[in-house]
Amino acid sequence: MSEFRVWAPNAKRIQVRLASYTHEMESLPGRWWLANAPEAPAGADYSFMVDGGEKEDFHLFEDGVEQNVAHFSGEDAPLSVGLVFDESGSMDYKLRTSREAAAQFLKTLNTDDEAFLVEFGDSAKLSVGFTAHTEEIQSVLKNAHPAGLTAMLDAINTGLHEMKKAKNPRKAIVIVSDGGDNHSQYTAAEIESLVREADVQIYAMGVFEPVLSFGLTPEEISGPRLLSEIAAQTGGRAFAAAVPSDLPSVAARIAVELRNQYVLAYYPTNQAKDGKYRKVELKLSQPPGITSALKGHWRLGYYAPTQ
Repeated sequence: MSEFRVWAPNAKRIQVRLASYTHEMESLPGRWWLANAPEAPAGADYSFMVDGGEKEDFHLFEDGVEQNVAHFSGEDAPLSVGLVFDESGSMDYKLRTSREAAAQFLKTLNTDDEAFLVEFGDSAKLSVGFTAHTEEIQSVLKNAHPAGLTAMLDAINTGLHEMKKAKNPRKAIVIVSDGGDNHSQYTAAEIESLVREADVQIYAMGVFEPVLSFGLTPEEISGPRLLSEIAAQTGGRAFAAAVPSDLPSVAARIAVELRNQYVLAYYPTNQAKDGKYRKVELKLSQPPGITSALKGHWRLGYYAPTQ
């Protein structure tokens, strides 16, 4: 069991959120807040939700022009998740802990969630279509063996195609890879364009060799940057594990983020159907009593319709 405490002198309500659970915190004398989480082991990843967040705390801009937020929600809605798993030769000694990280992430999914699996090495393949039975995915991953080159970009494209069958409004692709693509038919520019068009968040977790390591290929050196750029376009993030044993912790952090998000919707003031890319920016008001600056992650933009 873990005990969580936070000092927030002006807060009216605080929740502590873990990968699969949310606990209301109790107000204590001295402006402290307390919650006990029996299911949380020591070192579990978590986040605090202070006052739940209000619509007025979010300021949304499109191409520099502030927009009116028409819909605002902070509820934990069902997820449709795609796991894109690297089984190329470069994963070798990282494969066991990568499987463990994937299994830990899948355990955080709820009964209303669904998931699929794309595996890749020399080529990408959809191994398990959308299912609510994540043990099917874990069973397939147990037979994974590292071999071949790395067609990561093709695998992302395969995942985007399968995601079109998603039943839930919230969609995310989680990539488990070292990021060094060297065998895809798609280019990085093509995939970045596709993810801008898709209503899908992309997260990545991977073990990256130190840049100064001897014998790294150009693809392995640029791998972390490539994953980060692709994820950032969608409002997701790329998490780097310094050693393979850090991967399960990274998986838990991604699960926490996916469970702790706000949904904002607006009707653009620019109604031109010109197919142009519109840049989106979000600014946050600082809550009372919180001294550290808030940092948000959001989808960086979208393409306007043409008709």
